[in-house]
Amino acid sequence: MQNLVNDNPHKRNYTFIDDIRCLAMMSIVADHSFGMGDYIFKSYGAGFWAYAVNIQVAKFGTITFFLMAGFLLGDKFAEYTPGQYLGRRFKSTFKPWIIWSLVFLVAIMVKNAIMSLRIYHDPYNFGTDLLHTLKVVYLDSNYWFIINFLICIGILLMFKRQLYSWKLGAVLLACTLFYSVNIYFEWIYPIHTTAIFGFVFFLWLGAQLHKHWEALEREIRSTPYLIFVLLYLLTLTLALAESRYLFDRTSQDPFNTLRVTNILYSLASFALLVKIGNFNLTGYFKPRETTYGIYLIHYIMVFNLLPEILIHLNLENPGDMPALSLAVYQYSRFLVVYLVTLFLVKGINRTRFRWIIGNNTAIAKK
Repeated sequence: MQNLVNDNPHKRNYTFIDDIRCLAMMSIVADHSFGMGDYIFKSYGAGFWAYAVNIQVAKFGTITFFLMAGFLLGDKFAEYTPGQYLGRRFKSTFKPWIIWSLVFLVAIMVKNAIMSLRIYHDPYNFGTDLLHTLKVVYLDSNYWFIINFLICIGILLMFKRQLYSWKLGAVLLACTLFYSVNIYFEWIYPIHTTAIFGFVFFLWLGAQLHKHWEALEREIRSTPYLIFVLLYLLTLTLALAESRYLFDRTSQDPFNTLRVTNILYSLASFALLVKIGNFNLTGYFKPRETTYGIYLIHYIMVFNLLPEILIHLNLENPGDMPALSLAVYQYSRFLVVYLVTLFLVKGINRTRFRWIIGNNTAIAKK
C-alpha cells in the first residue's frame, strides 16, 4: 500500500497523475526554498516583484495535491471500509511522517542548544525550547500537511454516503472561503497551515473530477491552449495583486495558499498541466517512489542544510539584491534542496529501510 502522494490508481489508467504529482512536489519544494521572509524589502521595486513572482508561480502545489488525493479517493473508498482505509494509511503514511517530523524536531533542538550553550553562552531551557519547536515543526512547517490531510479524510469518511453531494460541497467551500476572508480580518490565526477545515473542499472537488473525468477530459482536450494560458496568466496576475494588497495591510501571511486568487491560480495551473498532458518525467524522477520521501525530507534541508551552506558565502541581504541576482539566488536554493533531497530519497529507496519514506514494496532483485 502506498501513501497519499504515491497512490497508484488501480481502476483506470490516469497517466497524467504521475507527472502532475512530480511537478506539484517540485513547486512545494520551490515555494519553501524561495521564501526568505515576507517583509524584507524597503519598497515595491524590481527586487520585490522578482521575489513575489517566483513565490507565486510555485504556489499551486498544495491545492493540487489535495485535488489529486481526492481524485483517487473514489476507488479507495469503494475498495476498503473506513477502518481498513485509515489502517493502511497509518502504515504507509503516518509512520514515516512520525519518524521524519521527530528527526526535524531533534535537529532543531540540538542546533538551538549548541547555539545557546556554545555560541552565546546562555542557559538553555529545554522545556521552553521543546514547546516552541513543537509549534515550529507541527504548525509552521510542511509537516502540518499529514495531520491536516488525515483530518480531511476523516471528515469525508464521516460523510461517505454524501461524497458526491453538491450540498456537502457547498458547505466545504464555505469553510474554505471563511479562511480566505480570515486572511484579512484575522478572527483566528490566519496562517494557512492551521486551516484545519480549509482544504477538505479540494479533496471533495478532486472526487468530483474523478466521477466526471471522461466528460471533463474531452472538454479539456477540445479547448484551445490559448484559453488555458490566458487563464493561467490572468490568475497569476490577480494573485500577485492580492498579495501586494495584503502587504499594504501588513498581513501575517501575504502569500497565503487559501487566498481566493491563489485558489483560482492553482485550479488554472492544474487545468493547464492536464491540458499539456505527458511531461515524460516518470523515467528519471519516478514520482511514485520518490514524491512522498521528498515531501518528508526537503524541509529539513531548507531549515538545516541551507543555512550551513549560506553562512560561508557572505551574501548580501536578499532584500538588497538586484532583481536578477535575487531570482538566481532563489532558484539556486531550490536546486540545492531538491537535488540533495532527491538523491537521498533515491538512495534510501535502494535499501531495506525504504519503508521510512512510505515505500513498502520489496526491492526488485537484479
